Amino acid sequence: MATVMELAADIIAAHASTTPMSKDELIAELKELHSALSALERGEVPETVESAEETPAVSRKKAFGKDKIYCMICGKGFKTLARHLKTAHEMTAAEYRKQFDIPRSQSLAAKNYSESRRQMAVDRGLADNLAKARAARKNK
Repeated sequence: MATVMELAADIIAAHASTTPMSKDELIAELKELHSALSALERGEVPETVESAEETPAVSRKKAFGKDKIYCMICGKGFKTLARHLKTAHEMTAAEYRKQFDIPRSQSLAAKNYSESRRQMAVDRGLADNLAKARAARKNK
């Protein structure tokens, strides 16, 4: 049977093969996973599970940047959080907002990303097309 360290290394290797990680992130995640697996082996609740729900990994001020928005649960940066929340943390944007007391007016996408998408829509004339479609539907 594999040791706890071998199991942790296998899990981290699988995670690192799909997610770009720095050397420091790999080492930190390996230590965290090893301690969690060791605690489970002893029949205890891992410390990381308890502490992760209590304090955010990133402050709210740092979480909402111009180029990236950081997940307050795990601290990773993204252009938009919706997909990450659903896949990595199995939660909706509403649940995330409630957990960290984030107002609905705060976007869960990076400011520069939102601006570039808005400008692309303007350049393509999507607002004009939408207005035409609404007018045509109203006239039916």
